Amino acid sequence: MAKPQELSDFLAQVERRAFKQAAYAVRDDHAALDIVQDAMLKLSEKYSDRPAEEFPMLFQRILQNATHDYFRRQKVRNLWTTLFSSFSSGQEDDDEHDVLETLSPHGDEGRNDPSMEVERSETLKQIEAALQKLPQRQREAFVLRYWEDMDVAETAAVMGCSEGSVKTHCSRAVHTLAAVLGKKGIGL
Repeated sequence: MAKPQELSDFLAQVERRAFKQAAYAVRDDHAALDIVQDAMLKLSEKYSDRPAEEFPMLFQRILQNATHDYFRRQKVRNLWTTLFSSFSSGQEDDDEHDVLETLSPHGDEGRNDPSMEVERSETLKQIEAALQKLPQRQREAFVLRYWEDMDVAETAAVMGCSEGSVKTHCSRAVHTLAAVLGKKGIGL
């Protein structure tokens, strides 16, 4: 069993190398810092009771998994951002823009021509129908992760399942939605 000082010393020793490794992988310093912090927290929370000799291997595996999780999240976010970008109001500086508000049939109806409103309303109905056809656990995981912007751990806690189950449910949901919506002409 490692002492708290051994864990602290190990983390201080690998901090810079881990940051460079993550920064080279994701090409974003802010994201790399988040990845390294998450990996360090996970090591200290879940594996601090292990012998100090196991820290390097455990930390590398955690860091790799955190990096892979980052890319998975980016892939899904890019997929949905691409889909929903066609619904933006054209305001580039509007950080508070909520695509669900834009799609809502009760939204700001006077801003676009009626044919655009009908098209948006129909698209919203198709998305909602596709979401409703998903199995309950996949739908729940998808909504929590990508619409409520919860991380994997938070979603797992809410759903009462493992983080691996959340990842599986989300992956299946995204693939199913992409296939269903793609057949309906909604490009992802």
